[in-house]
Amino acid sequence: MANLCLSVPGQPYLDESYRSVCFQTFLSILQSSKTSDVDDITFCMLLQNALKGIQSLLNGGKMKLMQTDQLGSLLAVLKKCMFHGLPGLSIEMPPALYPAPLPQYDKRSPVKQEQSELAAFKQTGNRRKKAKGKQKKGEFGEDTKEDLADTGNESIHEIDMLKLHLGDVQNGPCSDPRTHALDVAYMPAGKDHLSSHYNSWKRISSSESEYSDAEGGIQSKMRSYQAKVRQGALACFLSAIKSIEKRVLYGYWSAFVPDAPGIGSPQSVSLMTIALKDPSPKTRACSLQVLSAILEGSKQFLSVAEDANDHKRAFTPFSVTIASSIRELHRCLLLALVAESSSQTLTQIIKCLANLVSNAPYNRLKPGLLTRVWNQIKPYICHKDVNVRVSSLTLLGAIVSIQAPLPEVQLLLQQPSSSGLNNSGTGTPHRFNSSEQWRKTLPLEGEPPDNPGNMPSEPCWLIRLCISIIVLPREDSCSDSDANFPSGSVYEPSPVRLESLQVLALLVKGYFSMAQSYLLELGEVACKCMEEMDPSIQLHGAKVVAFWTMMLNGPLPGALQNSQHATLQTSACDALSSILPEAFSSLQNDRQILCITLLLGLNHSENPLVKAAAARALGVYILFSCLRQDVMFVADTANAILNSLHDKSPNVRAKAAWSLGNLTDTLIVNMETMGQSFQEEFSDLLLLKMLRSATEASKDKDKVKSNAVRALGNLLHFLQPYHITNPRFRETIEESLQALISTVQSEATMKVRWNACYALGNVFKNPALPLGEAPWTTQAYSALSSVVKSCKNFKVRIKSAMALSIPSKRECYGPTEQFCQIWSALVVALQKSEDTEDFLEFKYSASLRTQICQALIHLLSLAKNTDLPFILETITENGDAIKSYVLQYMKSGVEENEAGMHIDLCEREKALKGAIEHLCGIEKQLEGKARIRVSVYLEDILTNHVNATELTEA
Repeated sequence: MANLCLSVPGQPYLDESYRSVCFQTFLSILQSSKTSDVDDITFCMLLQNALKGIQSLLNGGKMKLMQTDQLGSLLAVLKKCMFHGLPGLSIEMPPALYPAPLPQYDKRSPVKQEQSELAAFKQTGNRRKKAKGKQKKGEFGEDTKEDLADTGNESIHEIDMLKLHLGDVQNGPCSDPRTHALDVAYMPAGKDHLSSHYNSWKRISSSESEYSDAEGGIQSKMRSYQAKVRQGALACFLSAIKSIEKRVLYGYWSAFVPDAPGIGSPQSVSLMTIALKDPSPKTRACSLQVLSAILEGSKQFLSVAEDANDHKRAFTPFSVTIASSIRELHRCLLLALVAESSSQTLTQIIKCLANLVSNAPYNRLKPGLLTRVWNQIKPYICHKDVNVRVSSLTLLGAIVSIQAPLPEVQLLLQQPSSSGLNNSGTGTPHRFNSSEQWRKTLPLEGEPPDNPGNMPSEPCWLIRLCISIIVLPREDSCSDSDANFPSGSVYEPSPVRLESLQVLALLVKGYFSMAQSYLLELGEVACKCMEEMDPSIQLHGAKVVAFWTMMLNGPLPGALQNSQHATLQTSACDALSSILPEAFSSLQNDRQILCITLLLGLNHSENPLVKAAAARALGVYILFSCLRQDVMFVADTANAILNSLHDKSPNVRAKAAWSLGNLTDTLIVNMETMGQSFQEEFSDLLLLKMLRSATEASKDKDKVKSNAVRALGNLLHFLQPYHITNPRFRETIEESLQALISTVQSEATMKVRWNACYALGNVFKNPALPLGEAPWTTQAYSALSSVVKSCKNFKVRIKSAMALSIPSKRECYGPTEQFCQIWSALVVALQKSEDTEDFLEFKYSASLRTQICQALIHLLSLAKNTDLPFILETITENGDAIKSYVLQYMKSGVEENEAGMHIDLCEREKALKGAIEHLCGIEKQLEGKARIRVSVYLEDILTNHVNATELTEA
């Protein structure tokens, strides 16, 4: 039946009628008691399958527990099964639980097994005898008498032994977290705390006797089956929680969450009873997962809690009841923390604590709870298991993110760094011994040591720890528990560094004044994170950077000298420029504005290093999709970059020119994606200013010139018809074009000439420019034709051939004479495509031939009848050579790109066929011998290519 209730992806689930029958059947089985004719193991298997079936109904069938009786009955049997076979405990449950703010009924009945364990404890637990000192009033005096009245079968001798154990803990050194537990967990007066203390300690001190084989294999097997029942019940409860509305679930809070009992009342069993008492680490972890699920999102429910003021009423208010439950949760979880030996279960305890801390209203509770959690978790930051380290940092992050911020947390952050970190015991070896002393704040030049006016004498140890985890290599090798993380890294595994970053971001945000002492170190963190390949680390690093920039915008500590100030600002710009677009877009809007404002401000710095870094960072941001369509941002960035473009420092001008190139790339992208609307919104005056500045920069040094000509090409492409006809633009456009043409023809570096050829190609894409008519057209084509034939650098030749193939209309190439000069230059360039003195250039020869062949076919597809005689003459003289190169070009599509060869091959064939059809149409209008020869020549090439392709495929 349980298997029938499993959901299968893609298949319909059971009908409602069947689901209801199955649920009632499973529920009846769980409510029934074991009969004498059924052995324990069989009964356990029966319970397991019933629990499995209900869990499947809740998961796969999306079953909603709407009826109070149905829900109450299920929760009652689940609670009963959670404790099934738990050593030393047996409970009787009513048929159903009902929503109530008061403790639920569950009668505890001790069993013989508990007595046998007590006997074993008496023999082996604590044979040392200590003199009983005089007890303080209220510690073991009257309270103990009341406890003794409610301990059931526990003897006075057992309580005395517990008192001796507590005395050992309180008076002796703490060398192990297990013995340290009772020192950390506070003991509420008037409560039955001795029993729970004893049960917790007893489980650990029994040398895991529950798993020994001394009693025989059958008993060991039975304990295993009983543990699986408890685990199944907890897993089923976890599924039930997801099926219940939170407001309904919290009606059953007191049935599963511990509450400090009243005077004369025994403590009720709860999920924490399992976490403290169950011998199975897996079961303990399951109970903590369930408790975490209950605590998750409980902030509104817990917000009513209050015990800041002692109430003096005849009844206990609900707010005090919830506050008492919160305090008891803290006590029990801290007991479980220091008593736990399993790393996996330890991780769950800490996660549960983090959930509790995130939802409890500490501003309405008596202070001290967070201090106990804080001091107890510090050793686990250095635990050998990486998951424990991560969850410990998560818990600390939850504490520092508590709103207010609380004075208690502020005091904790100012504790000495050694407080608690060295009391880790054998289970938590140190990982950051020297890191605790890393980068101690040193006095700056001209200052006396330990100057309290400038730097705190004891900075925030947690900030320093997080920084050390992020930027410093770890000192020891990876432990076994790190096996699931990439080996070979000298740093902490990414999850630990990521969690440290999140805590650091919370600290910088919530405790701003403390973080100001770490400006230099935070700069190093920012730069380090921006170098990471992990996008999550980049994202949280970006948050740290965003808060860091807030510090740089504000007043800096007086100890920071001007040189250091400039270093900080340069580091800030470098860090901000390294943020990935995805990380930046994930930041809140005010953080984005903060980053942009800082860069725009630093762009006016008098320090050239700062100004250069800011200009470059703006060039990065202008490419972000979340910013580039904002006309105001583009305009502000353009004005800032133009300011830097006129700086006296060559380095600043070079960075500004690079950013201007990026900005003009953005203009083209916006023009293509947003259409005319963006062009019309962009300021004409600013556009004219950019044209003039780029033209002037194109006469600068090569490092500036290479990007200035790139920007010119984009700007001339961006112009609309009304710009070109505007008298204010006309002279500037002419100067810009002349600057490009002269750069192509110059003896500048190859990078500059490559960018100039690229820019002219961009100019040719603007249909509004009078290409083919204006005098500068001849100069531009002549410059490109010269480069494609004779430039030593093949990459520049390739770019010039590409530019010559861009105009889409025959009119753009001008008169026949000019068209034929371009054709002739390309034919010569094709024949000289292997002529080079530099062997390194030879590897680009195939790409050069490909680009020239594309340009030649493009020209043929546009040629008019007056162009054909010259083309025919060229073919007559060099037809064989051209034919071989074109055939090689057609074939190379298969060789160069096997993945997309059919698409590439089809495109080339399509272009050649288009040229043939165009020429056939023109030649029909001609008379004489020239009528069909060019098209026939091309048809012969196409036929040869097709035959060769078919032969290859055959």
